[in-house]
Amino acid sequence: MALWLVFGFILLSATLILAMTFGPLRAAANVRVIRMIAYVQYAAALLLLGARLTGKA
Repeated sequence: MALWLVFGFILLSATLILAMTFGPLRAAANVRVIRMIAYVQYAAALLLLGARLTGKA
């Protein structure tokens, strides 16, 4: 159960970061780096989901 909570927290965090880059942080100089952080979080969440569904975690 805790692994699903971690998965949900990662998704929530990445979504919030991505939403901020299309809103208030749109004019930031390093917006591409911030978006890359969100994409890495999505990749980590997918990896965690895959491990959980295949029974490896």
